[in-house]
Amino acid sequence: MTSRQNRKSIPISSSRLLNYSLLFIITGVLIFASCNSPYISKKRGYFNIELPERKYQIFDEPGFPYSFEYPVYATIVQDSTYFDNNPENAYWRNIDFPQFNSRIFLSYKVIGGKALYKTKQANGVYKDSMGTNVFDKMVADAFTLTNKNDAIATSIKDSLIKTPNGISGVFFKVGGNAATAKQFFLTDSLHNFIRGALYFDVTPNADSLKPVQDFLQADMDHIINTFKWKNG
Repeated sequence: MTSRQNRKSIPISSSRLLNYSLLFIITGVLIFASCNSPYISKKRGYFNIELPERKYQIFDEPGFPYSFEYPVYATIVQDSTYFDNNPENAYWRNIDFPQFNSRIFLSYKVIGGKALYKTKQANGVYKDSMGTNVFDKMVADAFTLTNKNDAIATSIKDSLIKTPNGISGVFFKVGGNAATAKQFFLTDSLHNFIRGALYFDVTPNADSLKPVQDFLQADMDHIINTFKWKNG
C-alpha cells in the first residue's frame, strides 16, 4: 500500500467551504482595488486660528515724538531690556499680540543724538562707548540687521515706503523660516528714525505662521500709514 493510500481524507463541510470562498473573493477584491486606486497623500494640517475683528485705537502719549494707530487686540508695553541691551531712550516700545504670541519691537533714535554703542575690542570683548546717531549709518544698520537672516532666508525683498502723512522709509520681507519675516524703518531724514520688527515667540515655521503673518501684515501697514512725527 502506498503512502497515498495510507492518507485519510478529511471531509470539509459546505459551510467551511463557503467561508473559504468568501475570504478568497474579499481578498481578491481588496488587492484589485489597491492596485487600481491612485495614492493620495494627506496634507499636513495645522490648528485653526481664530482671527479677531479689525479695530484700531490711537497711541499718542504726551512727550512722545510720534503717534500712530494700532489694533485694539494688541497692547503697548515698555521693556526694560531689548535683546539684553538697555533701550537707548524712553521711547522704545513693544506692540504685543498675546493671542498670536508675537510682538512688534519699535526702537526709536534721534538723528544726530548721542547713543551707547558696543564696540568689539582686539581681544574679542565688547565695550560700551558713546557715539552719534548718523543717519546713513542707521540706514545701513537696518539693512545689515535684515540681511543677518540671509543664511536661512529663501528671499529678502525691500520696498520703499511713502505714507499719506509724507513719511518715508523701507519695508523688508524675509522669506523662509527667519526669526523675523517683516521689518521696516521710518524717518524724516533730519530728526527722527524708528525701526520696527515683527517677532514670534515660537520656533519659526513659514507655513504654519503664514495666516497670522498675513493678518498682521495689514496691521503693520495700518501702523505705518497712520504714523506721524510730532517734532518733524
